[in-house]
Amino acid sequence: SDIYFLFSGLIGRSWAMVFAAGGFKVKLYDIAQEQLTSALENIRKQMKELKESGFLKGTLSVEQQLSLISVCADLKAAVEGATFIQECTPENLELKKKIFSQLDLVVGDNVILSSSTSCLLPSKLFTGLKHVKQCIVSHPVNPPYFVPLVEIVPHPETDPSTIERTYALMKKIGQSPVKLNRETEGFVLNRLQYAVISEAWRLVGEGVISPTDLDLVMSDGLGMRYAFIGPLETMHLNAEGISNYCKRYRDGMRLVLNTFGPVPEFSGEIEQKINQAMSEKIPSVPKVLDARRKWRDECLTGLAKLKKEMKSD
Repeated sequence: SDIYFLFSGLIGRSWAMVFAAGGFKVKLYDIAQEQLTSALENIRKQMKELKESGFLKGTLSVEQQLSLISVCADLKAAVEGATFIQECTPENLELKKKIFSQLDLVVGDNVILSSSTSCLLPSKLFTGLKHVKQCIVSHPVNPPYFVPLVEIVPHPETDPSTIERTYALMKKIGQSPVKLNRETEGFVLNRLQYAVISEAWRLVGEGVISPTDLDLVMSDGLGMRYAFIGPLETMHLNAEGISNYCKRYRDGMRLVLNTFGPVPEFSGEIEQKINQAMSEKIPSVPKVLDARRKWRDECLTGLAKLKKEMKSD
């Protein structure tokens, strides 16, 4: 059965690699043929590098995985035989709505229409479509090849079987799907992320700590824990269970939380201060940023490998 991806940008290519690693046939669709050609070259290059560094996913060889990926510049031909369509266009509501209304006209009743959006609500994207029951958001975390989480977010009218099939498919290709029971602004990952960013911003802004030290608190402190267990299990283990934790720390937590300031503007003096500190460490020029991203991805790959080993022990 074919899985099929709309648009061959970064996320589309990553998804294609994840699905091919899982042994699925993948079609990449884009309006521009040259985009597709360069996407395939890019995927081939990445797979070879992953193979060399020992991080290629799945049991199939590079050539076998590549043979599963084809490209198509014609929408109607592309959706032919697809069981699952993952849209990966830029984060623009009008563009995405246009794409889904086009898809709505050419797909059958058993294909799942899934969006990679990180912030657009399903009710904004899918309302009014004939195939709304088959529509869902599957939000990956960048880069999905190394970070397995996928947030599955239904439209109010999404059929439960659409949710189940999407969940099962994500599990099958080795991602870690989570189900949201209903949509909420920012889904869950970004709500948690923004809560952290917001307090980080305030602490630096109030002169409590420097930007680089703030990052260390996460990378060499909290983050090490959170790489394996979440905040709720952390509470559970840091006392004799959740109820005991609440009994011990409830008052202290509320005291601290009540001192949190309002939502920051994320601009002005504090922005300049943080920008300066980050730019001293990593100048914001493409070459340096790319090298640092490559390093980040290598770290994530190593961590993913370690997590797998820890699980199988």
